[in-house]
Amino acid sequence: AVNYPVETYLMENDKTCPAAHLCHHFFKGDVTSFEDVYRFGKNVDVLSIEIEHVNIDALEKLETEGVNVIPKTSCLKIIVDKIAQKNFYLLHNIPTSPFVITYSQNDLHNNFSSFPSVHKLAKGGYDGKGVQVLRSGNDIGKAFDKPSVLEKCIDIKQEIAIIVAVGQNGQTAAYPAVEMVFDAELNLLSHQICPAELADSIYAEAESIALNVVKNLESSGLFSVEMFVDKDDKVWVNEIAPRVHNSGHHTIEAHYCSQFDMLWRILLDYPLGNTNAILNSAMVNLVGEANHFGEANYIGLEDVVSLDKTFVHIYGKQETKPGRKMGHVTVIGDDRQEIIQKVEKIKKLLIVQSS
Repeated sequence: AVNYPVETYLMENDKTCPAAHLCHHFFKGDVTSFEDVYRFGKNVDVLSIEIEHVNIDALEKLETEGVNVIPKTSCLKIIVDKIAQKNFYLLHNIPTSPFVITYSQNDLHNNFSSFPSVHKLAKGGYDGKGVQVLRSGNDIGKAFDKPSVLEKCIDIKQEIAIIVAVGQNGQTAAYPAVEMVFDAELNLLSHQICPAELADSIYAEAESIALNVVKNLESSGLFSVEMFVDKDDKVWVNEIAPRVHNSGHHTIEAHYCSQFDMLWRILLDYPLGNTNAILNSAMVNLVGEANHFGEANYIGLEDVVSLDKTFVHIYGKQETKPGRKMGHVTVIGDDRQEIIQKVEKIKKLLIVQSS
């Protein structure tokens, strides 16, 4: 909470902000601005993030002044820079795809010839942006001309994620692994299924790797560890998100303790919650349709709302654009195949277009 009255928000901020009806105090600012982040943080005891692309220098200064920043800035510095993140994996013997660091397009010409490969900007990438697939040498001219990581493509069988909670006393709790299905064009999560279908040995390996990752980050917080399972059933870490994450939205209805409740427990230094699933589940992302810009119109919403054991979350964003996350739908049930069929139905029924 910040000591600014609601009236200040209503006068100076956008009254249509999706959080306006939920919060009592607001501070209008830019999360990348040192001054804004520092001024906001001076008024709190505990500070967390909902996106890692925030001014870390301001957070670091707040830490030195006694503010409890969760996760720690030392952890955020690793995660926001994919070069640092990949080197972190090497340092701690965490399995990750082979890579080289590139600083310009010339580095791709000179040092790498394995295609297809994935090129990731070191900083600033988010929701599929800042990632390119280079399928041949002909694509090098379109590659990033900034510090980046070039990874050898893994022969992927499954993409999974495990969210791990770390309390301020070091206690950990892991949510069941989810299987993630991506939109190839947007490089964005299309939908996911929980639990992931994995052999017991692979599940145990993935959970062990996820716990090892967060242990070595040496910070409390909530972390989504995204991983690949290759055709030989080897598990590789892709990347980490240090916050509540798209891969955990299903926990709102499908688990005894949602990822959001878990984060509050961590911030308040309460005991961690129960991560067990109540039922099987799936989550479908609602994203803006291609070629649609402007006021959001949810076509098929009533049809999806009428479906049994289906929960629609609209984020309250006034305008849509191609690939923008506008909401999600969670389906719960006993029968996995029935859930998957319902996911496909929802993807056809509910689309987000401009009015």
